[in-house]
Amino acid sequence: MLIVDGDGSPVKEEVIRLGEFFQLPVLIVTSVDHYTTKEYPDFVRFIYVDKGADSADYQIVKEIHAGDILITQDYGLASLVLPKKARVFHHSGKEYLPETIDFLLTQRYLGTQMRKSGKRTKGPKAFTKDDRQAFFEQLKKVLQEP
Repeated sequence: MLIVDGDGSPVKEEVIRLGEFFQLPVLIVTSVDHYTTKEYPDFVRFIYVDKGADSADYQIVKEIHAGDILITQDYGLASLVLPKKARVFHHSGKEYLPETIDFLLTQRYLGTQMRKSGKRTKGPKAFTKDDRQAFFEQLKKVLQEP
């Protein structure tokens, strides 16, 4: 199954296209703030959760199983599902790995501390059409693996 941490994900449509091509179910977990009436194919399922910083994360941890693929930009969520033997990708196409997740969490913590002390840090760069295509190609390559 392909699972998308849906709040703010710029690659939902790409994941749906790949789910259709590879005949995989797609689950999008998002807050009720992002409710949509748009019609989706039967292999796409939405779970809407209450507002709250970690509501979607808790639902994803509950739903994910070994072998599933999660798309998220949340390092904390990635660290919770990697022990469940799921694969986790950022929408840039980069894979979160057990051997690098602690470093990423430490970076996030240090960035938070810097911002709390009044220092400015750079935000993410704008997500481009090329970024979207790179993600699509990377996930397609992963799904083609034996």
